[in-house]
Amino acid sequence: MNTKQFATRLTVATVALTLAGMFSSRTFAEEHTHDNAKATGGKKAVNALIQAVRDNTERFKDVAMAESEQYFEQFGCVSGPDAGAMGIHYVNFPLVIDGQIEVTKPEIVIYEPTSNGGLTLIGADYLVLKSQWDQSHPDGVAPELMGQYFHLIEEPNRFRLPAFYTLHVWAWKDSPTGAFVNWHTGVSCDAFAKQD
Repeated sequence: MNTKQFATRLTVATVALTLAGMFSSRTFAEEHTHDNAKATGGKKAVNALIQAVRDNTERFKDVAMAESEQYFEQFGCVSGPDAGAMGIHYVNFPLVIDGQIEVTKPEIVIYEPTSNGGLTLIGADYLVLKSQWDQSHPDGVAPELMGQYFHLIEEPNRFRLPAFYTLHVWAWKDSPTGAFVNWHTGVSCDAFAKQD
């Protein structure tokens, strides 16, 4: 793959990721506002996924470690119009475009800016384009990670992008509305705005 092809794929992945932050919470607010504990094996399964994400992202508390593993900041600090924020996404684009979902390799790690100019790791986001997922899963079954179902963002959408699946896991900062919601009502981008 040449540089131009990679840049094109990177742009598509970036736009899809933006959709995860801007569109998915409104699409699935009725169905996915809280953890789906009954359908996913209860609190034990929820806790197991959160612990797995912690085990596989703890090293990323140091942003330099995330960057050394090809995670790079995109989009600034993503905040919602009235539903909290997501924070700062550090995206690993090779993982975004590989079409795979593995708990050990989140496509995105998420940070919250601090008042002293630092970043605090708050979670991870798993993301796969629907077309890529469907190629290796022709049965039409949506992705899940340790029993937690992903949110599907359908096509067509107002951003004119291909459909994709996403799952936020707020493993490092408890979310008042659930560990797997898209918008975290306890996250703020205020410190990031002051850094500009």
